Amino acid sequence: MDVLSDVVAHIRTGRPTSARITWRAPWGQAFPAVPGSAGFQMVLRGSCWLIPPGGDPVPLSVGDVVFLPHGDGYGLADSPGTPLAPPACNPYHDFDLFTSATYDGEGAETVTLCCGYQLDAGRTHPILGSLPGVIHLPTTLGHRPELKAAVDLLAGELDNPRLGADTVVTSLLDVLQLYILRAWFDQESTVCDESGWAAALADPAVSRALDAIHRAPDRHWTVESLGAHAGLSRAGFARRFTGLVGQPPLAYLTWWRLATAGRLLRESDASVAEVAQQVGYGSEFAFGNAFKRQFGVSPGKYRRQVAA
Repeated sequence: MDVLSDVVAHIRTGRPTSARITWRAPWGQAFPAVPGSAGFQMVLRGSCWLIPPGGDPVPLSVGDVVFLPHGDGYGLADSPGTPLAPPACNPYHDFDLFTSATYDGEGAETVTLCCGYQLDAGRTHPILGSLPGVIHLPTTLGHRPELKAAVDLLAGELDNPRLGADTVVTSLLDVLQLYILRAWFDQESTVCDESGWAAALADPAVSRALDAIHRAPDRHWTVESLGAHAGLSRAGFARRFTGLVGQPPLAYLTWWRLATAGRLLRESDASVAEVAQQVGYGSEFAFGNAFKRQFGVSPGKYRRQVAA
């Protein structure tokens, strides 16, 4: 798997939630901060305003997508001056996979699609941590057609759930998150070329090395072999990777191996020895020591805890 695919595959835990909400002006709603979550808001009809936790209100129109990767609180309203009703629920705990609601007023109608993930803080990729609290992707005619298509498909499934809708909606939410991350990093790579994940993913050499690590974490990688894969000298590769990613190549490799091991222990029946082999450790003992340093418990105890 490539880096962004792995980010989406590893961060979510449990079932996602979604709600199609019809608002009729005047309306304003506060959404609570939910640490350990990530959420989307999409405008399907009408317009509204995003009231971020800091900064000026942001106008939203049909097709706009807002991604909140850190579970920060925010508000939505028909106008910046409309008072926000206090949070009535936790959308990431109290909603089901499919929820619809209508808040009646007498004015213009706005329809939004709210979706959320619960995250496992212990396995959140640093890419997610590098993102700002609010990402607004406005509609631009002809731009990001794949993002619009994913939103339209998701809205259609929620309007008319049919057989297999659970799998379709969950998969579309993953697709939507990938498109959002793609759009954000494409945008950021055009304005920032010094450091950070946008620059790392846009850098051909570092991107090749990251891809190699993610596709084959079990391989006996060294700084020299990763550098050769990236087409750089050992020293030049180490400097560039560390400067862009924020940690040395082998430190990132170790982190990724153990994050992958955690997922395998949670989601597969592979023995601890098999997991160790799949993530590049030559012995179960060495793997156990490294895993305990990262997670605070042995692999076996970790598996028992998450299964409880």
